[in-house]
Amino acid sequence: MAARRRLKRVVASQPGFINLKSAPGAEGSASTRRKRLNKNKKKNWNKHIDIDDVDEFLEDVRHQQRTTGGLLSEKPDDSLFFLDVGQPKKAEQKEAEPAAGRTRKGRAQRPLRIDLILQHDSLVPAPKDVLAHQQPNAKKLRRIAQKAEQLAARGVVPRRQKLLLNRRTVTRTTRKSVTEANNNPDREYYDIWGQEAKDPADPWYLQQTGKKRVKRPEKLNEKPSVLPAVEVIAPGGSYNPDFLSHQALLKEAHEVEVKKQKAEDKIVRQLAVNKDDTATEETILREQVEGLVEEEEEEEEEDDEDEAAAPDEEEGAAVGAITLSVKKTERQRKKERADKVKEQRRQANRHRSDQRQQLFQLRSIKTSIKQQEQDTKDKQKIRKDNQEAEKAQPRRLGKLKFKAQDMEVQLSDELAGSLRQLKPEGSVLKDRLRSLSAGPQTSGAPHQMDSLHLKPQTHH
Repeated sequence: MAARRRLKRVVASQPGFINLKSAPGAEGSASTRRKRLNKNKKKNWNKHIDIDDVDEFLEDVRHQQRTTGGLLSEKPDDSLFFLDVGQPKKAEQKEAEPAAGRTRKGRAQRPLRIDLILQHDSLVPAPKDVLAHQQPNAKKLRRIAQKAEQLAARGVVPRRQKLLLNRRTVTRTTRKSVTEANNNPDREYYDIWGQEAKDPADPWYLQQTGKKRVKRPEKLNEKPSVLPAVEVIAPGGSYNPDFLSHQALLKEAHEVEVKKQKAEDKIVRQLAVNKDDTATEETILREQVEGLVEEEEEEEEEDDEDEAAAPDEEEGAAVGAITLSVKKTERQRKKERADKVKEQRRQANRHRSDQRQQLFQLRSIKTSIKQQEQDTKDKQKIRKDNQEAEKAQPRRLGKLKFKAQDMEVQLSDELAGSLRQLKPEGSVLKDRLRSLSAGPQTSGAPHQMDSLHLKPQTHH
């Protein structure tokens, strides 16, 4: 398209080129004719009406507002004109210009172009934010405020304010864990990037900088078990122990066996049959003939007793019927009421006398209360001791009850004199497994090879 236009321009510039279009000033041309347009229609307003003068005027107004902050016709003369008094002297010019605005050679320091671009060159004020000045429900709040002023002028207190005045003041106790800055709003805010030195022991500084340590729970300070990690066998369990240590270990094993034997004997005694309760031949014969010989005699005696008791029962039934039908007299009722009142008075007097008697028993009552408190403390101590003792006992982890391992003790004639004659017994793996799952009740002898590190060889 551009090449075609360029070709037309070149051809039109050649001499002898005749333009077929009529000149704008020629007579009878279409441009000189007056177009008849209907200006009362909206579609012809912007199309065929010249508004350049209006646009120029409005652009001139906008330019004045950007450069001067308003129209020049409305500005005072002092802001538009100044009095020229000539060039100032050098001394006065130096005093008038600040030292910071001049370079080392005395030239005036010019602002950078990038700073000039970033400067705000328009003096038109920012448009007013209408939404910032609007308040929701402003009319309703205005009516409420006016009504409150009218009630205050008449001395009437609103119900909401009356409830606030009648409310109790609650004394709030601050917790110890709250820092001082939360309790004291007037305290200065810490600038953690400041150059001044901070007190490292201040809790507020530690909390703001994230250096405050988390409080360790008290439960973590308690040991989960009072047992050692690895149980050490007694010195008598060594492969070549001394005489006293070996005898002490034998005594301990003997006490364990005696305790087991006593438990077995107790079970046997409980299951044993008492000889006095066993049946003899005489008792067996008596049980077999029981009720066969005296059966007829007992039947005859029962018949005689029934015949003798029959008339007595008839008379008693008749007498009972008569007594039930007889009504109480007024005298009997008064007597019953009087007896009832006397019984109530007697009970009240008894209660008062008991209360008076307790005044003389204050010393014994105090003694009994102290004794009860002491008994309670003793029970609490026993309960606490039992709880501490249970920490050293194996816990129940399943349906089966834990069975302690038997003590592996060698007798005096079974002791080996050297490592070559030593025979390993037991299993280290089983001992460690029982120690992990049970605790102190696995205090049998460890494996003999394990005990080599516990006690050195003293003699051969």
